[in-house]
Amino acid sequence: MTKYLLYGLLIYLAAINIVAFFLYGIDKWKARHDKWRITEARLIWIAVAGGSIGALLGMKIWHHKTKHAKFRFGLPAILILQIAAVVAAVYYCHMG
Repeated sequence: MTKYLLYGLLIYLAAINIVAFFLYGIDKWKARHDKWRITEARLIWIAVAGGSIGALLGMKIWHHKTKHAKFRFGLPAILILQIAAVVAAVYYCHMG
């Protein structure tokens, strides 16, 4: 893995996690003000796309979606799978 690919990946992950964090905050604000909401599917997909840390922090900081099992258990499961994928990719890159 070249250092530019690694830098690009780190920039992407930082950006997607910031977006995820603020999407949870925006959705919480919209819920309190009876506005058009961000769909649960979109909130989960942003985590799947790499924003699982930002989504979990958004849940914690904004106290949003904390009672929903698919968020409370699903987001940590997504994060664990993402960590496993990164560990496997690094391992296989160094083996080859």
